[in-house]
Amino acid sequence: MSGFDDRKKGQEAKFAFDAEKRFKAEARRNKLLGIWAAELLSLVGDDAKTYAAEVVAADFEEAGDEDVFRKVSADLKAKNIAIGDEVIRQKMQQLAILANEQIAAEG
Repeated sequence: MSGFDDRKKGQEAKFAFDAEKRFKAEARRNKLLGIWAAELLSLVGDDAKTYAAEVVAADFEEAGDEDVFRKVSADLKAKNIAIGDEVIRQKMQQLAILANEQIAAEG
């Protein structure tokens, strides 16, 4: 029975590790997206950092990526910046790949 318990604990630890890695990668992607959008919004310095943090925080409104997408899309539209929704979604996908690579490189 000890081997089974050890294997169960190992799988639980791997699940927790994978979940934490996913969370970090999503947060990193959202921060990178916020920085990208801040540049489009002509925000610099602390204003850009604050905006990126707001994008990260938007992800806690509901499950999935739609809350982050809606925030960035609405903010760009509010400033009359002509970036299509598909461009934002593509950028989110590109940044997700980059964020995963960065998290993996950090160990």
